[in-house]
Amino acid sequence: MGSESQFQIPVIELPIESEDLRRGTDKWQSLCRRLREACENYGCFEVVYDKISSLIRQLFNLPLETKRKNINPKPYHGYYEPGSEFLPFYESFGLEDASNCNSVKSFAQLMWTHGHDHCCQTINTLMKQLEGLSHVIGYTTVGLPHTDKFYGALLCEDRISGLEIETKDGQWVKLFPSPGSFVFIVGDLLTTWSNGRMHAAKHRVMMSGDKDRYSLGAFAVPVEGTIIRAPREMVDEEHPQVFKDFDLMDFLNYADSEESMAIDSSKKLFIFAAQPKRVV
Repeated sequence: MGSESQFQIPVIELPIESEDLRRGTDKWQSLCRRLREACENYGCFEVVYDKISSLIRQLFNLPLETKRKNINPKPYHGYYEPGSEFLPFYESFGLEDASNCNSVKSFAQLMWTHGHDHCCQTINTLMKQLEGLSHVIGYTTVGLPHTDKFYGALLCEDRISGLEIETKDGQWVKLFPSPGSFVFIVGDLLTTWSNGRMHAAKHRVMMSGDKDRYSLGAFAVPVEGTIIRAPREMVDEEHPQVFKDFDLMDFLNYADSEESMAIDSSKKLFIFAAQPKRVV
């Protein structure tokens, strides 16, 4: 069970609209350091944003036949309908290339006959916030613990909290984000890119009661065909390469395959891409 004590993850203000995020400035360097420390030590941090919850409710209240139009054959993309064996109450949408205005508009027109200007404006505004961040760096009551298979995830919860994080010492703690905030969680690809320095936080959702829980997840996903590798600056004699280079889609297909279904989510990256240990 997760601890009910309020585990405090770092809260970082991102001045997206100001000059404070200009590359190379002292404030930029300070922000980069704080984000790096949060990702390495906690695997997550909190940022405030407050325009999402009503839009999420509208989206999930659409007719099932409408929601099924959100089709995408790629793993972890498109609409996930509730009723699966492992997550019977989990329902989600997948909007690919959400930072592209035309992509958002096409999605809105697919879901609503006359489009949805408020939806487009809200998502576009949010994605501008998230792009600034990226330049710097309903579940079942028994939520499946996992690490995300992309660079990272931004999760925005409704008023009902249920998100829990596993700390580095193996303790499950419940997060209590501020109203209107979102939480950034490091994913497996960022662990790979940082040569193991950044901690992909295992997380889950634990629910009780009979109220629906709504959340928005935005994922930093490379384009198809991307080779995931640690840059040269991350590899040296003291820090040998932890993971072999790999193709993004090969990893996603493996992580979503029946072959890996019974494997602990946090171990899939290491089984798939860990470098053989050197014999000295």
